Amino acid sequence: MAMRGARVLRINLNGGDEHDWPATAPDADGVTSLCYRGRPAHWPTYIDHFMRTRMITDLVLFGDCRPMHLAAHRLARLAGIRVHVFEEGYIRPNWLTLERDGVNGHSSLPRTRAEIMAAAKGLPMPPQLPQIGADLGRRVADTWAYFRHMVWASPRYPFHRSHRAGSIIAEGLGWVWHKAKARRTLRQSQTAIAAIANKRYFLFPLQLSTDYQIRVHSPFSSMRQAAEYVLESFAAHAPADACLVIKEHPLDFGFFNWEGFVTHAERRYGMEGRLFHLAGGDLRALSAGALGMVVVNSTSATFALADGVPVMALSTAVYAIDGLVHQGTLDTFWTGPTPPDPQVWDAFTRVLHSRCLVRGGLGSEASIAILVENALARLLDPKV
Repeated sequence: MAMRGARVLRINLNGGDEHDWPATAPDADGVTSLCYRGRPAHWPTYIDHFMRTRMITDLVLFGDCRPMHLAAHRLARLAGIRVHVFEEGYIRPNWLTLERDGVNGHSSLPRTRAEIMAAAKGLPMPPQLPQIGADLGRRVADTWAYFRHMVWASPRYPFHRSHRAGSIIAEGLGWVWHKAKARRTLRQSQTAIAAIANKRYFLFPLQLSTDYQIRVHSPFSSMRQAAEYVLESFAAHAPADACLVIKEHPLDFGFFNWEGFVTHAERRYGMEGRLFHLAGGDLRALSAGALGMVVVNSTSATFALADGVPVMALSTAVYAIDGLVHQGTLDTFWTGPTPPDPQVWDAFTRVLHSRCLVRGGLGSEASIAILVENALARLLDPKV
């Protein structure tokens, strides 16, 4: 961005940030990286003074719910500074979200069928482009390298507190544990997928309890609470020949035993043979074969919507509009799920690609290079 004439300033909030972008005076490209080591209580005054005295015109964030980001976001808006927020892609893979003013529950995207249809008029169809390579192992390794440097540098950032709930060290140990049982997980998943091959099933993909989609944009305090809600409704209202497949999130490295949770629920609700737990598997393929998908507000729902599979969203989501998701209660979804309207889905994807999706990813060097190039084009576009 600096090479294209923009002045770039970066603020590191912890050792992970600093490892990714070491603190420097302005370099040959005019990029400056600074470190904030003060107390969280002093951050609003610091960032407000920083933006005003440096004559900042645009603030770029990854996520808009982390406490430090939220304060910066609000103060930027007060000062008339444009805000751009990155987030995981609303549609995956191949895309990341880059949206003005906010994402997910804070998104400014239209929220009704009529508004979406009107906004899509004249917009082109999303381009049909080849898949972008991604490596989950690379993504995990990068993530834990970041957290490792964050922990090692904690004496130099004595007041920093992670936005993530729980212990980072415990999550690291959880990742080791999940890697150690990878073969068992694969066998279990293969057995469960074979068992549902000829069954009528609904799919419930789990989200991370630490995700702000759950913590801020949903009525649930955890995914376990959400799962209890879904299971109780399924037990009382789903057809007797229907099954429920509960699929773990691929980045859930906690120690909670979801397999045991599902087994216990089978006995508690008298649904032996109707509940299936999956720790792995291809979400897109599972979605395509489902009677419907239940989500809190996960972007996993876009897989189902793209294939015409009914979706029940339990909370705020950019796609949770009339014409895309079931408008009744969860209890009615099991017996009369409403499929998405293909015309509304077509309009919705046009609007998404026009307003807030950039091609690229974080799973490989090639995908990051593509992301940078496309993000720069959007950030420097005077019309955005």
